[in-house]
Amino acid sequence: MAKREAKTDLWVYDLLKEAGICLDPQGCSIKEVDEALKTASKKGTGNVGYPEYVGVVGDFLLVIEDKSDLSKHVKYDDKNLISTEIKAVTDYAVNGAYFYGKHLINNTHYKKIIAFGISGNEKHHKITPLFINEREYCKIMPDVESFYIFNEENIDEYYTREILGENTDLQKETTEILKFAKNLHEDLRNYGNLQDTQKPLVVSGILLALREIDKGSFNLEQLNGDEVDTDGNKIYSAIDKNLQRSKVSPTVKKDKLLTQFAVIKDTRILNEVNPTLGKTPLKYYAEQIYDNIYKTIKYTKTAEDYLGRFYGEFMSYSGGDGQSLGIILTPKHITQLFCDLVDLKPEDIVFDPCCGTAGFLIAAMHNMLKKAKDDRQKENIRKNQLHGIELQPYMFTIATSNMIIRGDGKSNLIDEDFLRCRDSELQLKGATVGMMNPPYSQGSKANPSLYEISFVEHLLDSLAEDGKAIVIIPQSSLTGKTKDEQNYKESILKHHTLEGVITLSGDTFYGVGVNPCIAVFTAHKPHPANKECKFIDFKDDGFKVAPHIGLVETEYAKDKKQHLLDVWFDRIEAPTRFCVKSTIEATDEWLHAFYYFNDEIPTEEDFDKTIADYLTFEFSMIAQGRGYLFDEEKNEPRR
Repeated sequence: MAKREAKTDLWVYDLLKEAGICLDPQGCSIKEVDEALKTASKKGTGNVGYPEYVGVVGDFLLVIEDKSDLSKHVKYDDKNLISTEIKAVTDYAVNGAYFYGKHLINNTHYKKIIAFGISGNEKHHKITPLFINEREYCKIMPDVESFYIFNEENIDEYYTREILGENTDLQKETTEILKFAKNLHEDLRNYGNLQDTQKPLVVSGILLALREIDKGSFNLEQLNGDEVDTDGNKIYSAIDKNLQRSKVSPTVKKDKLLTQFAVIKDTRILNEVNPTLGKTPLKYYAEQIYDNIYKTIKYTKTAEDYLGRFYGEFMSYSGGDGQSLGIILTPKHITQLFCDLVDLKPEDIVFDPCCGTAGFLIAAMHNMLKKAKDDRQKENIRKNQLHGIELQPYMFTIATSNMIIRGDGKSNLIDEDFLRCRDSELQLKGATVGMMNPPYSQGSKANPSLYEISFVEHLLDSLAEDGKAIVIIPQSSLTGKTKDEQNYKESILKHHTLEGVITLSGDTFYGVGVNPCIAVFTAHKPHPANKECKFIDFKDDGFKVAPHIGLVETEYAKDKKQHLLDVWFDRIEAPTRFCVKSTIEATDEWLHAFYYFNDEIPTEEDFDKTIADYLTFEFSMIAQGRGYLFDEEKNEPRR
């Protein structure tokens, strides 16, 4: 038993180290806490008692009690409260943690304690946090997989969101942005009679024009409703200047963008003074966007794709979902997860052949810039290491504008049909990482090249040797439900390697109605027959649907993401309910559900319950006069 306890202690130590938390084992370097522990005997003798680990993070005192036996996690009393009986406190992890937490609350100046009851081992375990305050109030928090959300960087946010139940400043800001998006959509419709495809063009065009305010070539006061030199002409001229200033080239590319932005100057209703507003709709939109969006985008350093968010909001509020256009915009947390799963390096060349609003490229750019060694490398990232293709002209315009607004005016975006581009020519880009969210539900027996798996193969063929491809596609794409899709899967394994598939929540694309997954491949390396791929169930990702807002991040999302990355990079083992490693065939369904098997060892409690259920069943049968069933079984001849 002592050996098993020691292994659990070491595993917990590794978790703390990975999270960047330094706690003291079997004692405390803080004199006040150490003195208090000298009277913390769990047996009630008043002698010395030490938890496995204790220490301070920020304003919080953290206490950890662990047990190697998973069945010794927690014991409740007859009122369904954590038992404080001596036997429970000494034998069970949560009960022991609660005891130490209460003792330290009463015997130190610390008034906010998070105690952890931990049981099991690296593969099969439970980690339960308890919040204890000066009134000995105990709040049992949801289980976690790591201590990542309890380090110096995250613990205050955890306390605010999960313990106090209050919104952080970031949450409040996000709520306000979404509210503004809804209102702006209504204003674009009510005062401009704009179509869904025109709305984001007007928004992105105004954002580009607003960039000229700092250069002195544009200001909001210029928008005066003049019937000759219209507000639209002035905004259009500012857009042209900003595209030149951003060195958008070649000229044909700039001209394509300006053609799309012509809606701003050519739409009459936008340039006429609205009697309700007392100004032109364009001036009203520009003022609103300046106050509510431009200032945020100008100073943000996150990978948030604001224009993509706006587009998504516009589409949802208008009653469409973009599917008829083959557009499903990728959420921010997925674009960031892509960068982490491929372990993006500042030297990588990133290619997105269906770039939409450039969400993947923006996330990749920010990720690589953070890791860059110097300004020279940063400039090269912006200038040469981001490549994208977008078929829809208006989406191409939005993507280019989005990149310019986010600090990259020289990105290599082209307005083409990816499937018509020769992979040999695309390989010349030297892309080491491919990221893609292809058009959904476009393929058919009549046009199999539009199946999502077809896009995947073409992307793999277009990458440099040993390049990584990471895609988000419907789960159905990997089941091979049609003969053509089966053939694509066979061809992929013949020329490339599948690394793994991560099943995502059905709410990932909230409001769209698709069950997505992430698949990761290595290009131009035939799949070895004996290779074990990872299949992960990540439906429980820490995000939830909030009324009137949509998909929002809970504080547990960070913990769950960290656990996913630890498993993906083989830093820890995980039970098969989360991750299965298996060899594959092209005919298999490349999903966790297909390969899953239950590897959890039943506990004594499970055995006792099974026996009790059987005896109850047998008694019921006898009471109903059907006891003969068991007699026949007993009298069955031996073999």
